[in-house]
Amino acid sequence: MRDFFKDRRYLYAAAVLAVFIVIWAVGMNRLLTAKKELQQVKAQRSEMTVLYGEYVSLKQKIDAVESRKNLASVQGIVQAVDEVFSPIGMRDKVRTVKATGKRESKDGFEEEADVQIEKITMNEMVNIFYKIEHAPVVLTIKKATIKKSFENPELLNVALSLSFLKAK
Repeated sequence: MRDFFKDRRYLYAAAVLAVFIVIWAVGMNRLLTAKKELQQVKAQRSEMTVLYGEYVSLKQKIDAVESRKNLASVQGIVQAVDEVFSPIGMRDKVRTVKATGKRESKDGFEEEADVQIEKITMNEMVNIFYKIEHAPVVLTIKKATIKKSFENPELLNVALSLSFLKAK
């Protein structure tokens, strides 16, 4: 056994084998760590893809609203209501437009009004809602009350609470 330790060839071979085992162990450790990091990055990437989709969707909606704000030269809620109802021929069916208040926020002014519309059909009501949604101004429906007309049950009386947003 003493000859085994005195022969330097065996010692060099054992040292080389020990160095090889250490290098292999370090390499395997780094490989496993890299695999874990890869899995984490893939998970983050999938989360980012979902968030990016949501971001793009919200950005498109915001851009649509911003473009509507900049297109209109409407000064108040009464003029905005007139802009909505005149093109579809419903101006004569609007009974009242009452401005209920005006608030100032950091982005602009918000005006509210109650609008009473009488004796319209279901199709006309849908057209009004569509026109309000796609108006060239930022006009939102805060509250809508729909009732049957007393004279003709096929016709509707609609009370809307509208909000008009105007940039500063």
